[in-house]
Amino acid sequence: MRRLRDVVQRSVPPRNSPLYSGLWQRAGYKTQPGPQVTEQPGLKRFSTAEATVQTGDGHPCRMREKSLTMASLSPQVKAVEYAVRGPIVIRAGDIEKRLQQGGKESFTEVIKANIGDAHAMGQQPITFLRQVVALCCYPELLQSPSFPEDAKQRAQRILQGCGGQTEFITERDEGVPSDWNNIYLTTGASDGIMSILKLLVSGEGSGRTGVLIPIPQYPLYSAALSELDAVHIHYYLDEDSCWALDIEELQRAYLSAKQLCTPRALCIINPGNPTGQVQSKKCIEEVLHFAYEENLFVMADEVYQDNVYSADCHFHSFKKVLYEMGPEYFNNVELVSFHSTSKGYTGECGFRGGYMEVLNMDPQVKEQLVKLLSVRLCPPVPGQAAMDVIVNPPREHEPSYAQFIKEKSSVLDVLAQKARLTEQILNSVPGIKCNPVQGAMYAFPRIFMPPRAIQEAKLLEETGICVVPGSGFGQREGTYHFRMTILPSPEKLTVLLGKLKEFHLRFLEEYSQEGAQSSSLHREEGAH
Repeated sequence: MRRLRDVVQRSVPPRNSPLYSGLWQRAGYKTQPGPQVTEQPGLKRFSTAEATVQTGDGHPCRMREKSLTMASLSPQVKAVEYAVRGPIVIRAGDIEKRLQQGGKESFTEVIKANIGDAHAMGQQPITFLRQVVALCCYPELLQSPSFPEDAKQRAQRILQGCGGQTEFITERDEGVPSDWNNIYLTTGASDGIMSILKLLVSGEGSGRTGVLIPIPQYPLYSAALSELDAVHIHYYLDEDSCWALDIEELQRAYLSAKQLCTPRALCIINPGNPTGQVQSKKCIEEVLHFAYEENLFVMADEVYQDNVYSADCHFHSFKKVLYEMGPEYFNNVELVSFHSTSKGYTGECGFRGGYMEVLNMDPQVKEQLVKLLSVRLCPPVPGQAAMDVIVNPPREHEPSYAQFIKEKSSVLDVLAQKARLTEQILNSVPGIKCNPVQGAMYAFPRIFMPPRAIQEAKLLEETGICVVPGSGFGQREGTYHFRMTILPSPEKLTVLLGKLKEFHLRFLEEYSQEGAQSSSLHREEGAH
């Protein structure tokens, strides 16, 4: 309050200004304090508050031309596209507000089929994680009997500052060594991805950096590359093989791009977003061998590593596979892997916690990475605490273990159930084909309809269901898809998929009747 008063006293508007009395009241004064402010003759006082309201003679002031306009805006920013938060999602929000204002709640439950926030969609939170975060944010709660002792011990260790420990990664990779000096905390995985891309992107003309990204892909990658003015090198996942990564397609994309730019990095999302596939160990070996041969920096997005639902699929970290390929590969391939609190079984998007592990980076470049991360200071403390719980969950001998395992298993079991439900219902609809949702949190079904029919379909307007068009993630020319989450409860998901099926069947029937009438009319015109 003292600071606010000091600021007010240093920039006092004229006493006859309508802002004067209100400003002092907000600073905590009941009456306007002295001393009186008088203007010196011949001097005109300017303030930002007055300049935007009126001039002294009562006429509207002349607004200066803005320094930052669409004409002067960076072309890289204009090139950024992010369909997950695009016009369809904005329109969904408008419809939801209108329904709520009208007292209609029927569609507000299913309108968010696109949202990737697990808890906004009703996923059960992990109690232990939130307990530790609460204790870190408000240490006085350490005295409360309402919190279990193991949660208090975690919080105390975090608050006191913990030494470098990497047991989580070593245990996950069944003994593959991990060095804490290679691990960097980030504000979610997106922050780490952006930091690495900033290091990689440079050059002009044929020397301009190119980055291989999968199609379909999470649009963070295309948006970041556009912002950094790097070349997007698209390699297509094989939809007919459950969105597997085909090494021949990777080679085709690489060789084609070499004529236009300098390919320097390769991005892989495993398990996949938006496609929900889990790559096989053999596939990962081929990718790493390819990166070794072509001297590419590998970026492994592994934020969904806990979300594997198919019984015949297993998550294999790129680091572990690289280690098993032998010293020649493990000591040379430059690899960074990303993890986050936002996905997995926790779904804590709001905490913005994450980390990245960097292998085989040039020591001098590593210094530059540290500098880049230091400029942005540290990630939020709640995010760091949440990430600590993920990599250091309760152990069998601790009081929170039983509840933790129960909640984690419940979340993943329900997601697996919804993955199967989504695949089954979508594949029961004529004109829709959905690959098995092996992992992650999304389905990316293909729609078989003529282009004009696709353009006329208004799923959001007629049903209140918001999905993201496949064009926002990339798709082969002439194919049409959409992405939807599997996060709603099984009951809501069943309703949502039922409405989608009804809409699609009704739309196909109406369109086929229009097509038949149009064909009949053309035949009659031809007869005349």
